Amino acid sequence: MSFDSFGFFLFFPVVAIAYFMIAHRYRWIWLLTASYFFYMCFNPWYAVFLGATTLTTYAAGLLIGKADESRDARTKKMWVVLCLIVNLGILLVFKYLNLFSELYAQTASLFGFAVPAVRFDLLLPVGISFYTFQAVSYLIDVYRGDTKPERHLGKYALFVSFFLQIVSGPIGKSKDMLREFDEVHTFDDTRAKKGLLLMLWGYFQKMVVADRLGLLVDTVYGSPQKYRGPASLLATVFYAFQIYCDFSGYSDIAIGAGQVLGFRLPTNFNRPYFSRSVKEFWRRWHISLSSWFRDYLYIPLGGNRCSAFRHCLNILIVFAVCGFWHGASVTFFVWGLLHGVYQVIGLLTGGFRSRVRARLGIRTGSAPFRVLQAAATFLLVAFAWIFFRAGTLADASTVIGGLFRFDPSALRDGSLFRLGLDPAEMAVGVLGILAVLAVDLLGRKKNLIRSVLNFRTPARWLFYITAVMVLVIFGIYGSQYNAQQFIYSQF
Repeated sequence: MSFDSFGFFLFFPVVAIAYFMIAHRYRWIWLLTASYFFYMCFNPWYAVFLGATTLTTYAAGLLIGKADESRDARTKKMWVVLCLIVNLGILLVFKYLNLFSELYAQTASLFGFAVPAVRFDLLLPVGISFYTFQAVSYLIDVYRGDTKPERHLGKYALFVSFFLQIVSGPIGKSKDMLREFDEVHTFDDTRAKKGLLLMLWGYFQKMVVADRLGLLVDTVYGSPQKYRGPASLLATVFYAFQIYCDFSGYSDIAIGAGQVLGFRLPTNFNRPYFSRSVKEFWRRWHISLSSWFRDYLYIPLGGNRCSAFRHCLNILIVFAVCGFWHGASVTFFVWGLLHGVYQVIGLLTGGFRSRVRARLGIRTGSAPFRVLQAAATFLLVAFAWIFFRAGTLADASTVIGGLFRFDPSALRDGSLFRLGLDPAEMAVGVLGILAVLAVDLLGRKKNLIRSVLNFRTPARWLFYITAVMVLVIFGIYGSQYNAQQFIYSQF
């Protein structure tokens, strides 16, 4: 059940209304039932994997807590290692087994052995990477002593399976989420309005902008050898905004729905395309995942508290793993590694760039310089997205080659309007991008939502009706269109 499906438009109001009607001590049962129903709508068998992750990490948490009480450090470490092997092993097998098979066959061929790559038709549960990382973070927090073992199996199962987070995050901290499940949430009219407005903005990003841009992106990336110059450039820029609006839209819907119920889900995006460096971009993009890698991989590796060489190596390792986490393809690995290389180059050239700016008298706080930095960062990020979107390295190479094969006739012959979007659809897509950038540039979404709520009642209802009509008229949906799955749900 996707957030933009008709089923969810019926499901969520029922869940919310019943949630506030049920006594607090039974609410976890209702949310757990709703969460498993939501997840099993994708495929009932997915619940088996979800249940396995839940039970193993729950039991390991209790065993680690028991070993900690008896000050048995060896047993404590044994339980965390075994549980990590089981859960990360499940993730590796079901998500990466075919990739390992292909790499093995290719490696064997280098040594003159003809070994065919075996393809395994395995069921890949939706959101397995997200809920596995959430459960693993709990396990590590218990091992470190940052949180106490959760003894209530039902509430822990809800933490792992909460329907607003299970498919694409945001990845929540156990110490925050488990505490929120114990809080008594009463219905708050103002809070609910804020949440619904945030959901509305999320649907705008997804249905009006992301899915519309995706029509052109799919056309070009589906047959990259057919296109060059303006078409390749337009598809690359559109994809940068498609994936942002798609994932940011999902996060806003999840966070807004959480607000309606009284939950405070972590912020996942903070105007990433206005970042002035790739390092800053990763502090603003997919914040919950960036924080996860920082807390559970980068810092344990040594972070920046080590030699310059080791610091650079740590960055490369983290981003290589980040790329690998996103998908079982070499293209994802290259995408992640490229972001690591960006940051290493930035780190190694920092002093040189500072000296050059000082000698040239460039004021780093000036508006033109900030705009130049943001534009350069966007170009680097958009270039890396080519590998993220392309199906193979050959396709990525073709798209990159197309960027440098300028064809001026495409700007005159109307061929750009034969890529899946006619002039009117193209105009809506571009205006949608400008609207998203304007919201990011002019202020926080919270401030804008607060402004809407301060409208007088007639003006506020006019805004509500207009916003819904925009979704109905300009949203991409209907019998002639197969609604695109949220991009990050495949991870």
